[in-house]
Amino acid sequence: MNYCVVGDVHGEYKALINLVAKTPKYSQLIFVGDLIDRGSQSAHVVRFVRKHQLPCVKGNHELMMIEYGSEFIKNVKNNHPIEQDNVWLSNGGLETLISYDLVSMSNGEIKLHPFIKEFIAQFEDDIEWMKGLPLYLDLDTQHSSGRKIVVSHSAIAPVWKLKDSNEEENIRKFRDIVLWGRIKPIDSEPIFNIFGHTPQQYSADIHKHYVNIDTGCYRKNDKGFGLLSAYCVETGEVYSSSDLTYEEVS
Repeated sequence: MNYCVVGDVHGEYKALINLVAKTPKYSQLIFVGDLIDRGSQSAHVVRFVRKHQLPCVKGNHELMMIEYGSEFIKNVKNNHPIEQDNVWLSNGGLETLISYDLVSMSNGEIKLHPFIKEFIAQFEDDIEWMKGLPLYLDLDTQHSSGRKIVVSHSAIAPVWKLKDSNEEENIRKFRDIVLWGRIKPIDSEPIFNIFGHTPQQYSADIHKHYVNIDTGCYRKNDKGFGLLSAYCVETGEVYSSSDLTYEEVS
């Protein structure tokens, strides 16, 4: 069995299905987070990952959906006005709500679906699932360099020493860097880190101690982006796809 670590999907379900068809048969897919937002089919992506019980770490977009999505649910259930703009909605959260058939846009205003209270259960359940996602995963295999393989959303090496700290400040720093950091990892820790978060132009960024596998699949109109990629741990190969062709798989 091969481990194939998939970059930020961002709601691009068609690209994900095409990528699955390209990876070696019986591969164990692992996701670096940011399954949602920006693309038009976030609900489908989450459903696919959950249905097949595929490992995934938490990304900053899952965190935003947890925080702002929970507030959205609260407002809907209490018949309160919903926010028309916040940091999540303006960074792809609106597309996610639309993908769950919870809202639509009308004359520049977000409108609730007439039967939203019947549809919101799946959205709420997916948020509960996201709350349980880990910040990182240790794989039960080694990289060819002999290093432990660690999957995270953003580069984890800068704060790897803090992973077991019980101090509140260190816990907060570890979480913030792993979810939001844009720091290239220096070769200071005995790990091989596979992560995403910062889109790479043309191809994955591969080094002796890390791989950034985010190739900006949602940036379809930007030169050198628009691909969803996966890194095969055992072979070092990178598989990439887009949504230009589409074949449904179970």
